Amino acid sequence: MDKIAVIYWSGSGNTEKMAKAIVKGVNQAGKDVDVFQASDFSAKDINAYEKIAFGCPSMGCEVLEETEFEPFFQEIESALKEKQVALFGSYGWGDGEWMRNWQERVIQDGAKLFEEGVIINDKPDLAGEEKCTAFGERFANQ
Repeated sequence: MDKIAVIYWSGSGNTEKMAKAIVKGVNQAGKDVDVFQASDFSAKDINAYEKIAFGCPSMGCEVLEETEFEPFFQEIESALKEKQVALFGSYGWGDGEWMRNWQERVIQDGAKLFEEGVIINDKPDLAGEEKCTAFGERFANQ
């Protein structure tokens, strides 16, 4: 059975709301999932999971959050080879460049990228939450 983790960083709560909806989808698929804020997960924990969904909003000039999430992601990046990885996050401006760059980075790390990352402008509304829930269910069943 695949062990699944959802790991995220959220400043305003938007990406956290997305994470909760993804977890709901994983649970609806009948799978167990562990949920972590990035600060509560370390590189030594990564090998316990076959599937990992990472969430981070777009910050600054469409980059990952630079103080906490980026250093965390750099620390675990080398352990992503052959893992199934899903990406998600919210944004307030731009066109999703940060997600496209992040997807390419995950592919270069040798991970198996699941679909395209889910991005939602600002706070997820009901339709956005449903999109995230369906994404989580598909990820769990892949």
